[in-house]
Amino acid sequence: MSLTQRREDLSDSASHPETRGIELVADSERHGRARDLFFIWAAPNFSILNFTMGATLILLGLELWQALLVIVAACALWIFPGLIAVSGPASGTSGSVVTRAMYGVLGNKVFVAFVGWFIGAVFLSLTWLASSFMGADLLGRMGLDDPVWVPIAVTVVVSAITIYVAVFGHGLILKVYPILALALAVIFVLVSAFILPSVNWQYASPAPLSGIALWSAISIGFTILASGPLSYINSPDIARYLPRSTKPSHIVAATSLGGSIPYFVFTVIGALLATGVGADGFAAGIDAVIFDMLPTWLGPILVIGVVLNTIALNAMTAYTSSMSLQAIGFRLKRIPATVIVGLVGTALTIYLVMSSTFLDAVNLMMQFLVVVSGPAMAVFVVDVLRRRFAYDGPALFDDRRGGPYWYTGGWSIPGLTALLAGGLVAAMCLATEVWAGPIAQATGYIDLSVPAGMAVSAAIYVGLRSTRLGKESHR
Repeated sequence: MSLTQRREDLSDSASHPETRGIELVADSERHGRARDLFFIWAAPNFSILNFTMGATLILLGLELWQALLVIVAACALWIFPGLIAVSGPASGTSGSVVTRAMYGVLGNKVFVAFVGWFIGAVFLSLTWLASSFMGADLLGRMGLDDPVWVPIAVTVVVSAITIYVAVFGHGLILKVYPILALALAVIFVLVSAFILPSVNWQYASPAPLSGIALWSAISIGFTILASGPLSYINSPDIARYLPRSTKPSHIVAATSLGGSIPYFVFTVIGALLATGVGADGFAAGIDAVIFDMLPTWLGPILVIGVVLNTIALNAMTAYTSSMSLQAIGFRLKRIPATVIVGLVGTALTIYLVMSSTFLDAVNLMMQFLVVVSGPAMAVFVVDVLRRRFAYDGPALFDDRRGGPYWYTGGWSIPGLTALLAGGLVAAMCLATEVWAGPIAQATGYIDLSVPAGMAVSAAIYVGLRSTRLGKESHR
């Protein structure tokens, strides 16, 4: 794909669809400030998923103070999306192109196809799933209670709006997301105000955990929560229009704080909610639990909030996933690529609506997500730090044999080995209801998938990059 097109075709505006895909953003077209990223990352994280994950910590058997410590530890991982976001302005292109520096020209196609698409599909489906269950629950209370067609209809409508926003792209995201963030903050604070009276501030686990059982619950809960920040390997895509002179520390701070603050607050609220409801209370689903606590007038407003959050998160996901398709090598413009991403995500969501409860789907998919997202994030962070936030945008598009990132026949052995080894270790350490790796079984179902997978990937990448296998060719 050529690096440049006519400027009028690539301009970043909220008033018309953005046609720029992975093409370089010229310095003359850069705009915005690092602090703009705060609201862009805050809007997707005012989410009912946070309530769900917070409640899960209590349902696992943790005391409230233990759950709070797990939440703090998971929120600290938001520093990683902040660090890799700096590669966007440094290179002027999408993160799915930047990763050519880590995996090689050909190796990156495989990485983006499997890892990038897997993460994108999971989050598209999970958040559309949330709006489907909540919307169907509200419509059921109004008399539209068909268990099949109502959730499907909600999914289709919300996904259509989401793809519309993604088609307009970065300019619309930059303009609308601060408004969405403020609206969502008001809605979720209101909901929290009606949840808090039900909190059992003297809560004690009916069956207190200790020893291995306690560490198993803590580790599983941490894995579920860690999957959120670790999945945002698309943060460079959102930052790439910032001027090259923007301070890396400002980009890191705005991205990390924008994501972590709402993530922390409403995950804590979810944990508090579970203290007053208990495991039996969640049998009908977290959506029904919350609806029953709210006054009649607030229920529809919450559904609007869930839909707005879904649009905020999935429009961003579809936007960046469309560029992943281009980076793989499909000869598609960004807009049709966005539509394809939306159709795939919609199909997966409909399948999940028909086959699982919301709580089960979130927990299971979040855990499996870290097998790929943790090692991928570790490799990306190490590469950003070792290059000191500096990337050569034009060189990333040099896909000739013997080019800067051709490495070994187009494949970067250090990057791919680190990714595969870290993923294998993470899978061996993973503890879920449907899969428990041999290491997890040997430790009494203590889930070390996040720290072990990331540590192995980082160590291997650092070690192999210092050998001839990691040598780049700059002519």
